Parts: sequence; C-alpha cells; structure tokens
Amino acid sequence: MDIILGKFADKFIPTCSEDTIASYELLLKENDPDLYNWISGRENPPEPIASNDSLRKIIDSYK
Repeated sequence: MDIILGKFADKFIPTCSEDTIASYELLLKENDPDLYNWISGRENPPEPIASNDSLRKIIDSYK
C-alpha cells in the first residue's frame, strides 16, 4: 500500500483541494488489506468510504 498510496500522493496531492487531502487522510486510517481489496477491485468499499473522492482517484490511477 505504501507504493500505491505514495505514487498517488506524489502525483495528485500537490494540486488537490483541501477537501481531497482531508479525504486522503481518512483513507490512511483504514487497514492496508481493506484498502488494497477496494483499490484492486476485489471487494467493494462500504459507505461512506465508497464515496471518498481520494479513493475514487486512487482507483482510477491504479487501473
């Protein structure tokens, strides 16, 4: 997860809004196995995480 999240942070965080950064920080509190399963598409994230703007951007950049 460090690699996936680190690449996202390097690419997107410098130009993100404060709201997007806040949503990214919320994701960092989640368990790595859950995050990986959501990002890789193995599992659907639960609400409200499924609506997290940063998670959507990470998933799009991971594809």
